Amino acid sequence: MCRKDIRGGPVLRALLPVLMAVLLETCPVFAQTPASLPPAPPAVTTFFPLSEVHRGLQGVAYTVFEGTKPEPMGVEILGVLHNARGPRQDMILARLEGKKAEYTGVVAGMSGSPVYIDGKLLGALAFRIGQFSKEPIAGITPIGEMLQVRDTAPSAENDTELAQSGIQNGTENSGTPGAQEEPVAVSAGGASRTVPDSPLIQPMETPLVFSGFSPEAVQLWKQHAPVAGLMPVAGIGGSSSDEKQPDPVVPGSAVSAVIVRGDLDISATCTVTYVDPKQLLACGHPITQFGPVNMPMTKADVVATLASPLNAFKIINTTETVGSFTEDRESAIKGVFGRTARMIPVTLRITGDQNRSLHFEVIDQPQITPMALMVSVFQGLMGQNSYSAETTYRLQGTVKLAGYPSLKLNNLLAPTDLLPANLQAALALGEGFTKLYDNAARRTPIESVDIEVKAIPRRLTAQMESAQVSASELHAGDTVTVEATIRPWRGEPHNVRIPVKLPATLPDGQVRLLVSDGATLDRLLQPPQFGGQPLDVEATIAQLNSAHPGDRLYVTLLTPDAQASVDGRTLTALPLSMANVLSPLQDNHGMTLHGESAMPVASVPLDAVLSGYQVLTLQVE
Repeated sequence: MCRKDIRGGPVLRALLPVLMAVLLETCPVFAQTPASLPPAPPAVTTFFPLSEVHRGLQGVAYTVFEGTKPEPMGVEILGVLHNARGPRQDMILARLEGKKAEYTGVVAGMSGSPVYIDGKLLGALAFRIGQFSKEPIAGITPIGEMLQVRDTAPSAENDTELAQSGIQNGTENSGTPGAQEEPVAVSAGGASRTVPDSPLIQPMETPLVFSGFSPEAVQLWKQHAPVAGLMPVAGIGGSSSDEKQPDPVVPGSAVSAVIVRGDLDISATCTVTYVDPKQLLACGHPITQFGPVNMPMTKADVVATLASPLNAFKIINTTETVGSFTEDRESAIKGVFGRTARMIPVTLRITGDQNRSLHFEVIDQPQITPMALMVSVFQGLMGQNSYSAETTYRLQGTVKLAGYPSLKLNNLLAPTDLLPANLQAALALGEGFTKLYDNAARRTPIESVDIEVKAIPRRLTAQMESAQVSASELHAGDTVTVEATIRPWRGEPHNVRIPVKLPATLPDGQVRLLVSDGATLDRLLQPPQFGGQPLDVEATIAQLNSAHPGDRLYVTLLTPDAQASVDGRTLTALPLSMANVLSPLQDNHGMTLHGESAMPVASVPLDAVLSGYQVLTLQVE
């Protein structure tokens, strides 16, 4: 074991210079003192061959512990773990050295930190080993696999040529590295072994900073949009995309991928591994592994690095936007300088006892945009002094899609024993937005989302207890009065009367009247269609816009006529001849056909969200 404390008599002191020279050659503690580490990465990037990696190599890694400038830390190579990340996906095992690295350990946000051997880029710190480890031991993604994300995949006939150049001979290669000599994992005794996939080998977490969000909103994200490898952190960090950061992006710099920005911010941060004039590679593992992505890329300022045996992470402020992340793959994420990521502008106006407006943008990324929008609206409604568990919201708004009619939002949403109203509002918006956004026929972008919410500081719900008609025997064309008993939440019941004129064409016999809330009526008019062709964009918008608000009482005539649902539209009281013509559409699930038609004939507004229904029978003579 190497020791710094060397004592002895005059003879030993005379031999001290010789002993120190030997120790510097044999003891890594002396060989990698902070003063001996290069303060910055090389200006010209060349690559260290994976085939030459072996136990005992000494290197240097760069990461930002505080501020914007990368700091060096020593790296001791322990060996190569063959197939540790998957078939033909190797991992280099290393021990981090230096005061800061030994104090903080492997930190969330450190992934992507470049590792150099003899001034040549070996790969990126990307994996933590074990739980509550007493040593800062990390896994390195080889740079050859990361460069595959940078470059276009070569054709089969070029594989051999590429395998003999570039990464294999230690020089920079603009093409994708080809097949390399299969590396081996070196054990303590020097024997090779294959290491199977292990739950103890995990990608370093990427801090997902929620700025302006409550713990409840972060928990909603965790429940409905879990993305492996992201560590949601509420309130620890911030964003200022207009703030200029003079320091250039270099290997070891912190960069962030933005999901939401503006009055609310969500961003994920890791470290840059490789930079050229047009692009960069970072992380050494995926953030989401969505493949092609479209996320703003910003510089980042590390406010502090929080050391913790449970979940050490970097506290981040995102700053100047410098481009867009375009690829999120197994071995790296790729960012392109100067490219603008498309964002969806969202305006949320809240009126009531306190008025305020929130303006933010959400990324245009199918797998994550709907949930990011819902969580942001949920937080926007919750994050005000007038919010309470009993608050009711009147939600109105539009979602604009280029080349199509706007999606209209109009509903009253009140808390229930199961769901608060702000969560209902977020889910209502998210449901409609998702149907439109995820429509396979959509070819044009979402232009904007504009929402206006009126906060009412009390719970406005009501239950329909009973309903009756003024007469049960009538003639076609008569007017009948429907009387419904409504009980408000914590209120006295009262009666609501609705005059209903029956169609003059009603045949003799029994007909039924449905007295109901809007949700029950929608289930009749828009029954689920299983296995059918998905609706196109225009039909989806028409169906969503035809939904009935929940704060009205509806009377619907149920007649013994055919009803068909085709392309999101409901055709009622169909003649038998037309029903026969449409009947073949049922074979390919393009239509649903029913033997009873639902014809809304009257409705009245209520001051509460209604639930309940009752069916009344009339005799037409």
